[in-house]
Amino acid sequence: MSRRVLITGAAKRIGRVIAIELHRKGFEVAIHYHTSQREARQTARECGDAPIFQADLSKVPEIQRLFGEVREKFGPLDCLVNNAARFTRFQPLEITEADWDFIHSVNLKGAFFCCREAARQMRERGAGRIVNISSLGGIRPWADHVHYCASKAGLIMLTKALAKALAPAISVNSVAPGVILFERDDDEAQRMIKATPMQRPGKPEEVADAVHYFLTAPPFITGQLLAVDGGLSQR
Repeated sequence: MSRRVLITGAAKRIGRVIAIELHRKGFEVAIHYHTSQREARQTARECGDAPIFQADLSKVPEIQRLFGEVREKFGPLDCLVNNAARFTRFQPLEITEADWDFIHSVNLKGAFFCCREAARQMRERGAGRIVNISSLGGIRPWADHVHYCASKAGLIMLTKALAKALAPAISVNSVAPGVILFERDDDEAQRMIKATPMQRPGKPEEVADAVHYFLTAPPFITGQLLAVDGGLSQR
């Protein structure tokens, strides 16, 4: 049985680790990137010379082209991990239309159309798995990230609605990371870590484990949200 998976935004950070961990667990991995070609090539090398695909996920024609190329060069998808996202911080009364669209065009609109294109391929095969990477910001409100929180909360509800719409052939679930530190270690992150019951930041490998769970769990598990946040969403 083939297990072909496309991970969007897989050149760096959490997406990169998800791709590497899924490759280690026996998945055939395809890497999507937008502008980080050098990093995408490095990730691909660590995934057994996996194929890489470029697209701007804020534009639906680019998404359609991406999935057409994936199907032609990689094969019809069994799984999709919607990881690509944008993140900015603004005081809410200063958010412009452009700021709002910058976030939502990828985090919500782009995620939906990636789901749509992937599901069309999966339905032909009679089965499939989709995992959407949301955020603790989709569960808890952050005052300086109103637009981001709205996009990630929307992604959680999109997951639930698609789980109903695409059943029984395709399961759709969501993973919501908490504080996962890379190079960013500012005061806000430190405050969140101190408030986390587990008293530490999460590891990207822990997010990858949650993704792997949904990609291999019984298909009867669908429409679910798994927070990988050390219990912070419970505070």
